[in-house]
Amino acid sequence: MAQRVLIVGAGPGGLATAMLLAKAGLEVTVFESQGQVGGRTSAIEGDGYRFDLGPTFFLYPQVLEEIFAEVGRDLHREVPMTRLDPQYRLSFGAGGELLCRSDVEQMVAEISKLAPADAPEFRRFMAYNRVKLEKFAPCLQTPFLGWSDLMQGRLLAVLPYLKPWKSLHAELASHFRDPRLQLAFTFQSKYLGMSPFECPSLFSILSFLEYEHGIWHPTGGCNALTRGMARVATELGATIRLREPVKQILFEGRRAVGVRTDQGEFRADAVVVNADFGYAMTTLVPNALRRRWTDEAIAAKRFSCSTFMLYLGVEGRCEQLQHHNIHIAAQYRQNLEDIEKRHVLTEDPSFYVENPCRTDPSMAPPGHSALYVLVPVSHQHPNIDWQKERARYRQVALRQLAKLGLADIEKRIRFERIVTPADWESKVGIYRGATFNLAHNLGQMLHLRPRNRFEDFDRMYLVGGGTHPGSGLPVIFESARISSRLLLEDLHRRRD
Repeated sequence: MAQRVLIVGAGPGGLATAMLLAKAGLEVTVFESQGQVGGRTSAIEGDGYRFDLGPTFFLYPQVLEEIFAEVGRDLHREVPMTRLDPQYRLSFGAGGELLCRSDVEQMVAEISKLAPADAPEFRRFMAYNRVKLEKFAPCLQTPFLGWSDLMQGRLLAVLPYLKPWKSLHAELASHFRDPRLQLAFTFQSKYLGMSPFECPSLFSILSFLEYEHGIWHPTGGCNALTRGMARVATELGATIRLREPVKQILFEGRRAVGVRTDQGEFRADAVVVNADFGYAMTTLVPNALRRRWTDEAIAAKRFSCSTFMLYLGVEGRCEQLQHHNIHIAAQYRQNLEDIEKRHVLTEDPSFYVENPCRTDPSMAPPGHSALYVLVPVSHQHPNIDWQKERARYRQVALRQLAKLGLADIEKRIRFERIVTPADWESKVGIYRGATFNLAHNLGQMLHLRPRNRFEDFDRMYLVGGGTHPGSGLPVIFESARISSRLLLEDLHRRRD
């Protein structure tokens, strides 16, 4: 009789796990509370417009390519995608802009227009981070289940590159003198929901990955990835039950043995949790059962920022925009401190706009555009009442769009959806609305993060941004590989 595994959540990590475990011969059932797969990587659709709910940047496709290959599929056949060039346009409140190109020499030429003296350093930055990633990659592919794992040779090899005393911004300041370039290669820390002035210097590999391996647009948006993964998982034998939220994880002693939904109880040999970690622990597992990760311990952890979102279907094409557009506020550091320390709203915030129709016209009706607008804000905090601020901050966001040449945007809107941190928490099930999960400071990485083989219970495994290696699609897919491997070892199954 096939061994059975239940997966809580059909996000990218849960779906990758379903693919791997189904291919290994296990009976896999995925429970998803929403009416579509994807979790934060699902879609919003209406009136012919289509938007990604969450991630729009797809970086480093190699990990997902390998997962598809492992189950006998070709990622690019299953999910067609385009490598972007230019990758994005950066505009600076302090003055100037930078068109970020995927070719190193073209990028050197673009930097020369903004800061000529710094342009040659880009080649050295790439060479240094190429070695750093080569040294650190094995650590991203390995579980860290305790202090002893810190002594393994692969981690010791990367120690000279970790520089735990140095922030990401300080690391980039050692490469580039122009403050705008320092921000151009550190704003990627927002992928982790962190300030570059506090994010560890290790994460200079994020901007390196963009230029080394490209930024990709899956046709139909990033949700096309999770829809393709769900299709493949189902073809491999997995069952995906939509609109069936898990209400409780079941235990016998210290062992996870199943889940309960409104449809009944389901028993299994192992349970994989892909739901948001803080939300899942505080709602699906009784506090009295948990040892390390109690409600009190989770509340004391540091969480990432959140996002204020506008999804705008607009009449007309926005040719003044690139596919990806990032505006960095003149008072960038103050903006970040408003988000992470003061927990107040900034009146001149940095923001990001995706204009996917420049690459993929299928995202909107002919002659129209589907604009995705993201403003980083604090996670849920008593200082901000989103019932009061929702409409006002919409006007702040629309006013900011004028900085990208969209002063007339409001009268062209034909479809609109707003998502606030309160919505992320109440409607999507994200603890405190912290869209990037637990922060990635040194005290919440490796074995100090909730572990892939979850330490509080037997036969419970974690995948997603709340466990090792962390947030972002490539490392979420890596968490699926790590946890699947541990689960199969524990069930004495061999993975080819």
